[in-house]
Amino acid sequence: MNQIIKRRVITRLSSIVIIKILFLSLPVVAEQLIPTIDDSVEAFIPAPPAEVIATDAVYDQGGAVHLEWQLSPDDDGSAGVYNYQICRQQEGTDEYIPIDSVLAGVSSYIDETVEPGRSYQYIVAVNGDCGSAPSEASNVVTPNIEWLNFGLSNLFVIGLIICGSVIYFIAHAKRGKKLFIRRIAGLEAVDEAIGRATEMGRPILFVPGILDMDDVQTIAALTILGRVSRVVADYDTKISVPVSRSLVMTAARETLKASYMAAGRPDAYSDDMASYITDEQFGYVAAVDGKMVREKPATCFLLGAFFAESLILAETGNSIGAIQIAGTARPAQLPFFVAACDFTLIGEELFAASAYLSGEPKQMGSLKGQDVGKGIAMIIILLGVIATTFGNAWNISLLRRIADFLRTLFEVG
Repeated sequence: MNQIIKRRVITRLSSIVIIKILFLSLPVVAEQLIPTIDDSVEAFIPAPPAEVIATDAVYDQGGAVHLEWQLSPDDDGSAGVYNYQICRQQEGTDEYIPIDSVLAGVSSYIDETVEPGRSYQYIVAVNGDCGSAPSEASNVVTPNIEWLNFGLSNLFVIGLIICGSVIYFIAHAKRGKKLFIRRIAGLEAVDEAIGRATEMGRPILFVPGILDMDDVQTIAALTILGRVSRVVADYDTKISVPVSRSLVMTAARETLKASYMAAGRPDAYSDDMASYITDEQFGYVAAVDGKMVREKPATCFLLGAFFAESLILAETGNSIGAIQIAGTARPAQLPFFVAACDFTLIGEELFAASAYLSGEPKQMGSLKGQDVGKGIAMIIILLGVIATTFGNAWNISLLRRIADFLRTLFEVG
């Protein structure tokens, strides 16, 4: 029993001694676990960018400056460089103010917050892990307004060709020379269609599209209405012009009144000839279709801007046996008019109708001049294609230079 007690006492004393030894050795172990800092290693500050060049942006209103610089040598894709800070000094101040920043790897910037006529200077500072390094100051730049954009000189040449041809043919027409205009069957049939309605004693229906006066197709339609109403006034035929816009109604009434006065029959004009129905698309179509079915006009003119209602109007006019002359510049609606109408004005034929019908020298000269200008442009394009093809196929440097010149003639900017 005494031996067991002695063993327990010895064991406890041994445990206490071991614990004391470990406790006293902890500071030494801690010193070994904590890493020491090498004072010879310095904090990373990237090298500054170089050659900061500021230039005035060309062909603008003096509201931009273009900056370019060489990247910092330490900007090699590592995580040490964060971004570049753009700082600007304005004329009359000594302080560089930060205006923006760009990511690492970017070596250009466009400052669009400058004022024309004032001088500016820039510094680009690179930001790294432990600080930033500014560049040398850039050159002084003064943004100015460029009145002429020489990068668009090709458009100037093309404009000279077209305008010159228009002026030439207008003068040619004023001297009494006859200008050749391709025959347009739909416009040739206008007088015949009006005469047929006169012989049958039935009215004429003129629909100028469903858009307002801000659409060029509506303007072209009312121009044709002036020519049609002049013949209607001479023949003493009834005409009806239902419209879907109030401004179009006013313009149509003025056109009709002017035509009747020019024909010497102002007393035959009535405001009821042009009537407003509704702005709603299919409500307007339903009313015009009802008018067709009730009055059974002998001739229907569908000229202007049309959408989904084109086939409805054309089929209704076809069902009552009317001669229909249609025209629009919307390619999606042309197949319906071609299928259901007697004559169709396709695309630019609608806009050429006023010159074609009136024969007025200025309009005829403008039409002819535009066509000749387009023809010259097509010839230049064809020559460029030929020169490119044979120059590359036969390795002829002269033809390649000609092709490059013709190609730049039609490049914008």
